[in-house]
Amino acid sequence: LDAYRRFASLFGEIVIGVAHEKFERVMDRFKAQTEGGRDTDLKPEELRGIIAAEKEIILAEQHAIPDDPYEQLRVAIAAVFNSWMGRRAIDYRRINRIPDDLGTAVNVQAMVFGNMGANSGTGVAFTRNPSTGKKELYGEYLLNAQGEDVVAGTRTPNPISQLKKELPKVYEQFNAITQLLEKHYRDMQDCEFTIERGKLWMLQTRTGKRTGAAAVRIAVDMASEKLIDRATAVQRVTPEQLDQLLHPTVDPKTDARVLATGLPASPGAAHGQVVFSPDEAEEMAREGAEVVLVRQETSPDDFHGMVAAQAIVTARGGMTSHAAVVARGMGKTCVSGATALEVDYSQQQFSVNGEVVTKGEWITVDGSTGRVFLGKVPTVQPSLGPDFYELMKWADDFRTLTVRANADTPHDARVARSMGAEGIGLCRTEHMFFGDKRLASMRQMILADGTGAREKALEQLLPLQRGDFVGIFREMAGFPVTIRLLDPPLHEFLPNVDELLGELSELKMALRSASTLADMDHLLDEIDEKRQLLHHVNKIREANPMLGFRGCRLGLLFPEVTRMQCRAIFEAACQVKGERKQVTLEIMVPLVSISEELKQQAEMIHDVAREVTGEHGMKIEYAVGTMIELPRAALTAGKIAEHADFFSFGTNDLTQTTFGLSRDDSGRFLPAYVDRKILADDPFQVLDREGVGELVRLGTERGRSVKPDLKVGICGEHGGDPSSIAFCNEIGLNYVSCSPYRVPVARLAAAQAALEAEAKASAEEAGEEAAQALEAVGASQL
Repeated sequence: LDAYRRFASLFGEIVIGVAHEKFERVMDRFKAQTEGGRDTDLKPEELRGIIAAEKEIILAEQHAIPDDPYEQLRVAIAAVFNSWMGRRAIDYRRINRIPDDLGTAVNVQAMVFGNMGANSGTGVAFTRNPSTGKKELYGEYLLNAQGEDVVAGTRTPNPISQLKKELPKVYEQFNAITQLLEKHYRDMQDCEFTIERGKLWMLQTRTGKRTGAAAVRIAVDMASEKLIDRATAVQRVTPEQLDQLLHPTVDPKTDARVLATGLPASPGAAHGQVVFSPDEAEEMAREGAEVVLVRQETSPDDFHGMVAAQAIVTARGGMTSHAAVVARGMGKTCVSGATALEVDYSQQQFSVNGEVVTKGEWITVDGSTGRVFLGKVPTVQPSLGPDFYELMKWADDFRTLTVRANADTPHDARVARSMGAEGIGLCRTEHMFFGDKRLASMRQMILADGTGAREKALEQLLPLQRGDFVGIFREMAGFPVTIRLLDPPLHEFLPNVDELLGELSELKMALRSASTLADMDHLLDEIDEKRQLLHHVNKIREANPMLGFRGCRLGLLFPEVTRMQCRAIFEAACQVKGERKQVTLEIMVPLVSISEELKQQAEMIHDVAREVTGEHGMKIEYAVGTMIELPRAALTAGKIAEHADFFSFGTNDLTQTTFGLSRDDSGRFLPAYVDRKILADDPFQVLDREGVGELVRLGTERGRSVKPDLKVGICGEHGGDPSSIAFCNEIGLNYVSCSPYRVPVARLAAAQAALEAEAKASAEEAGEEAAQALEAVGASQL
């Protein structure tokens, strides 16, 4: 009877499409009438009542369970095939980049029963800990139960170690089999099993999902155990898994109040607004909100909401429940089995010991300890263990691409070095002008009338910039530092027009209510000052500033700006070299589209270099290059290379100018383009190989046709994207540059790209040798 009531509900849910909650409500109603309130407390007459109620639910959907078992099997198989185009399958493929045309298969297995009494049961176990990677049998089981009970979280399971006490012979056999399976597949296994009247049945084994921390430890341990080699270990960890290790954790010093404690199902720390529906989680996340999905337990139907959420919390379920396994696979923070939570979907709230938390309130989830906090709790950067550094060392041995970082301050440079960066590929000097004192001087320079006034304002900025460069050179200790000259349009340093108009209106209103002549004079002076500022802002305002007066155009027409920046750079280099420290300097000219632009800017840089090094009596080695961020620059790269020591592709702007779209505005339609398969990926996240990538390839080839040893890299956001890094490796770039915290991911992706390229070349070589051998055989037979 218990088996049939399970069959009826699963058949109704999977084959007919009845909502899971309808069957769940029937079970809850009948369990509430039992003494213990558990599935195992249900008596035969109650099970018959449940079956009858389930059949009524199915009949209400204008369906019935066929009597013929072959017909049951046929429609069940059809349902599995149809599930390939179900929403959760489509969402899963989209997240994991699985092609839609791959298709699925169906396995048909004879049933064994774990609900045949106290010496029967079912469970799920991993050959290593999927959260930490520790070499131990890790899993859960339930006696007198079926597999769905463990995964769905309807009952709280026991740890697998307890099976050693309850059924010692079965445990010993299971332990031996799982070790054999891991040795055979040379990877951590996720095994499902059933015990029927004391006999162990292995239902399936597959490669186990794991957290980033576990992936790294397992790869390193298995290489140390000689199960796999180091190359396999490096390829075994995905860039996404490595990225998880770099996520913040809850500050251990926090005194925030703990709302509830559950099982630490998937590590990490995340906060967000509470939601109870997966649809709502997806909708709010699409609008930019951070959400935490709170459920009694999750099912595959909740997948899209789990993808959208920052974290997942469930009241029921163990460490191998659906929520735990899926969250670990996606690298999402998760706490499962927080039994103190009473979740009320109808009221959109949950309560813990009488305290109510409603939809929209903020909570913080600590998946490493299983704690749930009320409100936003401070987080800290994680500490990286020896396994991480060992794997990174192996990755560095295999990669051919150099990995640099984008860093604008000495602090950024310090972080970059700690993450293994081999230089700075982009130092944006404009970010140095946004401090309070600096911004005032910058505005003074912009608003100045004539070269003399501009130079006077720039004199105030020079020592500040010099100090920043000194700090960066010291931190990088001889590794290359690529400094980009001023790039953005000038209006970015001035107040917004709308803000100025609002301030003027407020001053005029204040003037009307001024009570003294002194107040009136003061307000009139302020109004006059604001009007002058508004006049200057409107004067330099541009219809399309991204394609306007910026980059090298600014440096050519306001040469004093370029001269000041170069003087600060070379004075800093001389100072650090005077400290007996090495400086490897590269100066990059932005937004070049005509070779003459770079030629004139390079001449100015060389002039300043001669002046400063002459004053200090020093020789500074340096290189002058350019950002290739406009299609014309890529197409005329051969001419531009005549005046360049290096190229750095600015793929952010190159993507904008190639597609003819603004990155700031594209969020309104690019997601729809990806959903409708117009684009495979957001081109600002993954390099568009057909268009932008072709310009990168073409620019590299044309530049190197003039200068074969031309150093070429990329420094846009794509520098940290694994797919884009693989492309850079393929076309022979020298380096990629990304944000400091993406450096480890880039190092791993570069190693994997090199290993894949090597494997591909070996396969092609073997194919050619085989073809030649066949040709030789054919010739000998003639």
